Formats: sequence, C-alpha cells, structure tokens
Amino acid sequence: MDCELRQLSIGYKTRKGVHTVATDISATIHGGALTCLLGENGVGKSTLLRTLSAFQAPLDGTIALDGRTLDTYDDAELSKTVGVVLTEKPDVGRTTVYEVVALGRSPYTGFWGTLGAEDRQAVDEAIAMVGIGHLSQREVGQLSDGERQKVMIAKALAQQTPLIFLDEPTAFLDYPSKVDMLLLLRRISREAGKTVFLSTHDLELALQIADTVWLMGSGGTILVGTPRELAAQGAIGRFVERSPGVTFHPETLSVELSAPR
Repeated sequence: MDCELRQLSIGYKTRKGVHTVATDISATIHGGALTCLLGENGVGKSTLLRTLSAFQAPLDGTIALDGRTLDTYDDAELSKTVGVVLTEKPDVGRTTVYEVVALGRSPYTGFWGTLGAEDRQAVDEAIAMVGIGHLSQREVGQLSDGERQKVMIAKALAQQTPLIFLDEPTAFLDYPSKVDMLLLLRRISREAGKTVFLSTHDLELALQIADTVWLMGSGGTILVGTPRELAAQGAIGRFVERSPGVTFHPETLSVELSAPR
C-alpha cells in the first residue's frame, strides 16, 4: 500500500494558537519497502509520524492511502490499515509477551477480545516472524529494551495492517540490537509485503539497510531517494558535514571523524 502526502502542512495546537512545524510536504511512501526518515532534532519528524498515524490532524493538505484520503477512514477501518510502534516503553505490568501480541487482534475480536483460531494463528505467525517464540510466556516487564521493542513490532504484525509506522525503534538499544532491529524491519517489508516507515537517528545503519531515505529539513523540505542517490547528489554529505572534522564518504555510505590536532 502506497501512502501519498499531497501539499501537507503539519503542526500542533498551543496555548497561543497553532504552531506550524512544516508546510507543503509532497512525497510518497512506497508499498513493500523500508523507508527511513532522517533529519535534525526539531524539524518535525515525530509530528509528521503522528500525523501520518492519524494521532493528530494535518493543518492543510491530504494524506492518501492507495488513493483514498486518510480522513475518510473510520476508527475501525484505520485500525486494520495502520499499525504504529512508538518509542515509549509499554506500561503493561505483569502481562505476558503472548498476551501483549494478542492485543494486536483487538480490531478483529471486538469488545470481549476472545481469540478465535484465526486470531491465534495470526499471533503465532507474528511471534515466529519476529523470533520471540522463546519469550512468549515471559512477562514483558522482565525483558530488555530490544526484546520489548520486538514484542511491540509483533503486536503490530498481529494487527495485520499493510502499513506500519515506527517512531525511532532503535532508540535505547545497543549497537548490535540496532542492527538486528533494522534488519528485522527490512525482512518484514520484504517477506510480509508491509510498507514500513520509521524515523531514526542512526544514519549510517539507515543508509546501509533502507530501500528509500527521506531527508527532512527545516520548513518541511524533504529529499527522497535511495541512499546512494542522495549520497551522489551531495545531500547526505551536506546533512552530515556540519561540524569540523566530520567527513561523509558517499562511496561507502560511511562517516569518518577526525580528531583535532
């Protein structure tokens, strides 16, 4: 499923009125691909993700999912179309991994949340894809940050939505876990055919793993391309080389730091 942004303006309400974060954003998140959103702090990445996830309304413009505008979806339809994984650690008490992943079936199970055979199969498949079967009866509160993040991704998979949005899924993880997480998300986009869109500060990892990169600047300017396309255009270099001693190598998509002498 493609997600198309058409002259989108985003922002939020304050006591003094409406604060506009970015305007006139036009770009497309393509289906079945892993897209990483990069940008400086404060340019509006989280606001953009909240708007795409329908947590807040756009100030102007439209968001269309395969040609149908987001504002025409009711809550029930939206819960079967868009899955969201946030940075915040879930407050789930002594709930087991299986029980949390099963919450992803709530759009299908109704008020009582009783799992049928199809629901249990969806939960089992999500747990297996993420590779946390050995944790299924553990309490989520006992898990590491990386394991807990995998649980929330499995919950989104159990929801069986074509779109999954993630806000900094590698935050708080050690380096091997960051690599593992991004490789998992790329595999999900390919094997499950999901449209996966995430924000991250892990630039070098994103450049190595992402199919497409969105480089967001102030005012909502967005450059879109493959990592190598944006590197060849000099966009990644301009973004990275803002401090003395920092060099971006487009041929290897890597950053070099030179210590001052």
